[in-house]
Amino acid sequence: MSSRRAIRLWITAAPLLAAVALAGVRPAAAQYPGQITDANKKTTELRAVGVLEWTGDLDHPKASRLVPVCVYDGQDLVDAGVYLARPAPLALESDVEYQLLQDGKPVGLFDIDSAGQQQGSWVGFGKWKALPASRPAPAQVAKIDEQDVQSDVPVLHRKHQSGDSTGSSGSDSGSGKDSNAPPPDPSRPTLHKGGDTSTTNSSGGSGQTGSGSGSGADSNSPPADPDRPTMRQTTDSSSAGASPGSDHPKANKKKEEDESYVNSVTTLSDPGRPHLSRGKSAGIGAPVLPSLIGMPPDMHQEVAVADAKTRPVHVWDYIWANSDDEAKMKAAMEDLARTALGLNPPPAAKPKTAATHRTAKPALPPPAPAPLLDEQFRVFELAYSSGATMVLSAHTGGSGAEQKFVTLVAQPDLYGGVAVLVKNVTDAAHLDDTPRMKLIDAVDARADNRGELLFELRGATQRQFALYRVLRGDATRIFLGGTQGITITISN
Repeated sequence: MSSRRAIRLWITAAPLLAAVALAGVRPAAAQYPGQITDANKKTTELRAVGVLEWTGDLDHPKASRLVPVCVYDGQDLVDAGVYLARPAPLALESDVEYQLLQDGKPVGLFDIDSAGQQQGSWVGFGKWKALPASRPAPAQVAKIDEQDVQSDVPVLHRKHQSGDSTGSSGSDSGSGKDSNAPPPDPSRPTLHKGGDTSTTNSSGGSGQTGSGSGSGADSNSPPADPDRPTMRQTTDSSSAGASPGSDHPKANKKKEEDESYVNSVTTLSDPGRPHLSRGKSAGIGAPVLPSLIGMPPDMHQEVAVADAKTRPVHVWDYIWANSDDEAKMKAAMEDLARTALGLNPPPAAKPKTAATHRTAKPALPPPAPAPLLDEQFRVFELAYSSGATMVLSAHTGGSGAEQKFVTLVAQPDLYGGVAVLVKNVTDAAHLDDTPRMKLIDAVDARADNRGELLFELRGATQRQFALYRVLRGDATRIFLGGTQGITITISN
């Protein structure tokens, strides 16, 4: 009997439960129309890296160009020379502004005006600008003590006197002056309305009653000073109130017959007359700017970064705890560079017998080390507390196979020595097979607050740009740009 009653209750409540379930589903279906958008989704912020090349002084370059290197799209580093080239690459669009950096410190700006191709590669042309001057700190103005009655600094309101009383006497009630006001200082300048001398008379004169009503001057005003300059409207001598014998300067209206006839220039101009106007003429194209052609020997290079977001400055200079450590590391790397270039002499042979040792001549002092031409030694701290990363590059004299180039990237090891991470050795006769590595600077290409080493891989007829990341005692190439044709310009 109990089981039949339970079945009957379930059959009765089933429609009601179904209706409640449908009522709960309908609002949920209306709440989610079918497409969910993420409001916290961030848009891609591009960051472009280039190299500014110029001749002359950076403040006043003779010729310049900007070579695009790479663009970081939020995930990968892509070649900036072909990224969204429609037809010019995105990194060389007009009005794109690059920030010039030296060791991570801003030194100037470069605005792109136009772009063109040189030997099949895109380059940008524009103008260099100085950094905007920072606003000076507001001057600290000394605060004036208004309660100091002995101060001679003028103020725009009456100072509080030490002998002022808070109350007012009955004899001064109803008068125009403040009963607490101090006596006027005769040497203090005052500003008041200048009255006419004809209406200002002494007490008891004509036109002034005892009560002061009906006179043209204020009864409380001090007597007029005849030598005090006043400002009044200048009128003609025939106007009322002016003395006939006054020698005051007057502004008389010019006569109509003295006015010259003037006609508008626009009405006299010829409609077909050519005009000289400032700016770029329509239909001629981009302005002609001094461009850099080839690879002249006096060409300078600087890293340039374009980013839509303003980021904090990160300086890549490494500060040694002891100045002797820097000299020690530089000498060790120079010795490694001479060994790689074949400049170090072979070690002297040791004597084999004792007799030879007795008759041997005293050892001569070691010869001076061979010179390294165009030596460049720089030390970076590519991340906070990451230690020193040293780069040394140099070459020897001569021509062809005799002229050798070397570039070393190293870090100090745990034993006070030098651990070489990258070693590049080549000669002038094999540059197309093994290009020389020329350091440009350190740059944060991925906007992750970590610096990479930007190198130019220069051959005899072409070049590329590469980025190396140094991390945990290892150097990895993370980007290699496209090949660009070059022409070496020989200066006279």
